[in-house]
Amino acid sequence: MAWRKSSYSGGADDSACVEVAAVFAGVSVRDSKNPNGAHLSVPRAAFAALVRQIKDGVLDRP
Repeated sequence: MAWRKSSYSGGADDSACVEVAAVFAGVSVRDSKNPNGAHLSVPRAAFAALVRQIKDGVLDRP
């Protein structure tokens, strides 16, 4: 898989990084600090819905 740092990663010291990779069935996500660890794969539509909710602030804490 070709992993790349998500544009939604960051943090004050760049410690909150996730990487994403396009896969046949969707998108895989992993913790950049543990590249040999497990990753989560989800369908493209589900990932797009998650990104939309993040952009819209739906998941922000009050």
